[in-house]
Amino acid sequence: MKKQIIIVAGGKGLRMGGEIPKQFLPVNGKPVLMLTLETFYRFDPQIKIILVLPREQQTYWNELCVKYHFEIPYLLADGGETRFHSVKNGLSMADDDGLIGIHDGVRPFVSQEVIAHCFDAASTKEAAIPVIDVVETVRKIDGEESVTVDRNSYKLVQTPQVFTSSLLKRAYNQEYSPLFTDDASVVEAMGIKVVLVPGNRENIKITTPFDMIIANALVNV
Repeated sequence: MKKQIIIVAGGKGLRMGGEIPKQFLPVNGKPVLMLTLETFYRFDPQIKIILVLPREQQTYWNELCVKYHFEIPYLLADGGETRFHSVKNGLSMADDDGLIGIHDGVRPFVSQEVIAHCFDAASTKEAAIPVIDVVETVRKIDGEESVTVDRNSYKLVQTPQVFTSSLLKRAYNQEYSPLFTDDASVVEAMGIKVVLVPGNRENIKITTPFDMIIANALVNV
């Protein structure tokens, strides 16, 4: 089936404490976002890549592409007010057939195996997302009280989240809700079951300065 990937990079880097948005910060000498696009191009050079980026960041991104001689083909869509609206803008450039994955621009370390498993599962189950086990003890807060809960009942969700194109486009025709925290929640609002696929723990979302330390270590493994 035809494969497409929408890479959403709308972060402003506020938790990094600097002026450069986190997706443009260098890891091993190259912007994080370029590493992410390269990961999917390496998975399938024929995959249709749609990059969603705030309009005010596009000039800087284009300058980086020239500086680093970045030549992977992609389409560029404008970021929206929320992640939901950004994905919707990206979907407007996607084909109506095949499969579409949605991936965070600051997750450059998703494994090739996880990408393949997500697309394979979605090809038969319509909707698939990667998850990993919770390894820390988890406590539920209730007012001033707290209690330990069974961590085996919970999973941490990653991307890419992959769906059939027809399903995802139908889902994003819904009215926006603040309860839509990821693409799976948008699809589930229509009563569609989402299949869980094992993710890889290295697939971190680079959000804080500490994450940058981990990212620079991972890229040299």
